[in-house]
Amino acid sequence: MVLDKNTAKKTAELLLQINAIKLKPENPFTWASGWKSPIYCDNRILLSYPAIRNYIKEEMAKQVESLYGKPDIIAGVATGAIGIGSLVADVLGLPFIYVRPEPKKHGRQNQIEGKLESDQTVVVIEDLISTGKSSLNAIEALKASGANIKGMIAVFTYGFQVADENFAEKAIELYTLSDYEHLIQQASETHFIKEEQLNTLREWRTNPSQWKI
Repeated sequence: MVLDKNTAKKTAELLLQINAIKLKPENPFTWASGWKSPIYCDNRILLSYPAIRNYIKEEMAKQVESLYGKPDIIAGVATGAIGIGSLVADVLGLPFIYVRPEPKKHGRQNQIEGKLESDQTVVVIEDLISTGKSSLNAIEALKASGANIKGMIAVFTYGFQVADENFAEKAIELYTLSDYEHLIQQASETHFIKEEQLNTLREWRTNPSQWKI
């Protein structure tokens, strides 16, 4: 769910500006899942642009406080949200931890890096939501360690129905700075894409796992 339409529009504009989001309807990307996609999102690139990363961290920090007050800890989902999550924690003056996809195979075999005590309140930061499975996997690891999860805030979501269903099933609140609808609207208004490309992007979103060019 997007909280603020102006923030959603501005975030989409900035991500397009730095090519964090690439749109190639005629020459689709192949995701790790095997899905063919006319869009590829790499929000980690925003860390290389000080003014843009400052905007993102400030907006995320505002939303954390607006929605949850100040939790005990900010957690980032590895690896994409480690950078932005730590920046949000810094703005709020809070401790930071991050969660790996699975425990390390060596050393202390940690899945959660940093200090987390039982019953501490945690807001989780994510860079990108597709199906939501990896994000919810991180939340389950935090819960297993005794964390009290307040919710998750992400930079961007594709807005897939399967993600909505996955988050609803786990009763986890998800808020994002921007989403797919605001992105393609901004791309169209600024002539980043043509009308026929817009139609392709809308068609893909209806059934991404089966889409073919």
